[in-house]
Amino acid sequence: MNKTSYFLLSLFLLSSVLSVSAKKHPAMGDLTLRVFDKTPVCFRPDSLKGYNEPDADGVIRLVNGRIILKKIHLPSYRRNVRLTATVSVESNGDRWDKTGSCFVLPKESVINMLGIARDEQRYPETDTARVESFKGIVSADGYRPAVELMRFMTPFGVGFYSGGDDEKASLRRPVYIDGWAPKVEWTQDITDRYSCLEGDVYVGILIDTWTAEGYVASLTLEVKESAVPEDALLRTRVLPLINTVPYVGQSLPDLFARRGVTVDAEVPAKAKNLRLQYITTGHGGHSGGDEFTQQLNIVKADGDTVIHFVPWRTDCASFRRFNPTSGVWLVKRKAAYIGEKGYEMKEIEEPLASSDLSRSNWCPGSDVWPATACLKHLKPGIHTFTFSIPHAQPAKGDELNHWLVSAYLVWEE
Repeated sequence: MNKTSYFLLSLFLLSSVLSVSAKKHPAMGDLTLRVFDKTPVCFRPDSLKGYNEPDADGVIRLVNGRIILKKIHLPSYRRNVRLTATVSVESNGDRWDKTGSCFVLPKESVINMLGIARDEQRYPETDTARVESFKGIVSADGYRPAVELMRFMTPFGVGFYSGGDDEKASLRRPVYIDGWAPKVEWTQDITDRYSCLEGDVYVGILIDTWTAEGYVASLTLEVKESAVPEDALLRTRVLPLINTVPYVGQSLPDLFARRGVTVDAEVPAKAKNLRLQYITTGHGGHSGGDEFTQQLNIVKADGDTVIHFVPWRTDCASFRRFNPTSGVWLVKRKAAYIGEKGYEMKEIEEPLASSDLSRSNWCPGSDVWPATACLKHLKPGIHTFTFSIPHAQPAKGDELNHWLVSAYLVWEE
């Protein structure tokens, strides 16, 4: 056998070995899981308690109906997957914009909001020098805060007030809107949190409504599996660092007006492509409050700034068709228009809706995407993360300034 033949034979044998040794994974198939389907989210202290047993659909209601919670099961895939969450909301009579949070309870957390709502558990005692009296916003012995799957904001009255039979809503509709939307819907890729949802877990939705009518909410989780048999699942792990959304028995989180929050977390030895995901929205609801003023957000890792930005949305007018009950003012201005002699000028009154106003990282009818910090440079071991909003304002009387901040670490194994 000459050298060329020997070389070709060697390549053939090597490729045969590689093809045999390449590990193939059986397909499990795509999955669509309808977690909630137009499920009421409301505030009914007269009929709903702090904890309510699962109904016929398996839905648990907490805090007088403001949280819906359900136990689900996602199978353990062996091929790579893409996981998305779709949330849709319709008003059931509540005409206001409200904070919404879709979340999962960490499986590793012995203490969780379910046990607290049942009055069987308590949040761990706080380090008052670090987080004042705000319980349950950072990890402690036996406890990890909820991991957000999606932050969203309900619009003003979408659905319930979208029909043509509501006279006020029809008169508020600007000429460039051909009709009010019947609902609002958002989809986000949450593949990095697949490990939080694998197996049996509790998934929930909070809407900060204080009306008996409230909203109806839907949640669909969709898994798309890779078609390639050798495409092994890329394992990720998630570690929640902070979550100031007041789910069950927690206070309005205005602590950033007085201090930053520090959190220690351990990066394991096998962690690869480490990153931090940060979700933030400012609230207050009054002129000059944190909802309507631009505030710098800073996140540091071991003293080094990794996130530094002003979370601010200037495109809220683009959500006008989702907001039939938004308050409207008339604003005088000069307008150029096409008249009989070409372009002419005159003073007009133009409607300006509350939902049009720019806000701190959200609009009525928008979802909120995480800001990402790449932390590949962090070595295994304990690291300190600091979250601060230096010019945040305190809550005072009816001025309910506060910031809803959640963050988690995610890495590949």
